[in-house]
Amino acid sequence: MKQMVSVWDVPTRVFHWTLVLLFAGMWWTGTQGGDWLRYHIWCGEGVAVLLVFRLLWGFLGSQTARFSDFLKGPGVIRRYLRGHLPEAQQPGHNPLGGLMVLALILTLLFQVASGMLSSDVDSYLFDGPLAHLVSSSASESITSVHKLFFDLIMVLVVLHVAAVLAHKVFKKQNLVHAMLSGRKAIEGEVAPLYFAPLRLALLSLALAVGAVAALVLVVGGA
Repeated sequence: MKQMVSVWDVPTRVFHWTLVLLFAGMWWTGTQGGDWLRYHIWCGEGVAVLLVFRLLWGFLGSQTARFSDFLKGPGVIRRYLRGHLPEAQQPGHNPLGGLMVLALILTLLFQVASGMLSSDVDSYLFDGPLAHLVSSSASESITSVHKLFFDLIMVLVVLHVAAVLAHKVFKKQNLVHAMLSGRKAIEGEVAPLYFAPLRLALLSLALAVGAVAALVLVVGGA
């Protein structure tokens, strides 16, 4: 018999949907060019804050948000693929979903880092905040990589959405609703999950904002 279980904490859910919005904004402003690049940079800096927060939350946060909970070795992945890993034992991200989370975080980190070093090759009015730290030719090369790398991120996004739809169609699991409400319908008994206090999330967010601000304002302003 299935039971509704609280799986995702508020900070993880807020991170997820804020990242979706900022990523969409980053894509839109990047495709428009011109004065929109100002907002593209702001969205990128916002994504940087979210990613640093998620890295911290992956070690300090609630049980299902921690990397140790969903990044598994080959043995566990094989158990999952063979259908021998009950969801009650892995109520958060399954092993494949965990790999997707890691892939998205790493690729977005690279995209943000390359964006900060990129230059506005059309007007040079809206260079990345760290573009002056490298030569103009290097910055332009990084800009090309930054644009091309976006295609890889979109492939991962499509795979992620496809996996969510597959769960809905074949496993009758509404993962979108779960990430909105924090609750999932799970078969079997789920051991009590640890949820980190909200104050720890606020501290992690403050540290993330401080780190990105120091990078952009102090290092970038040097």
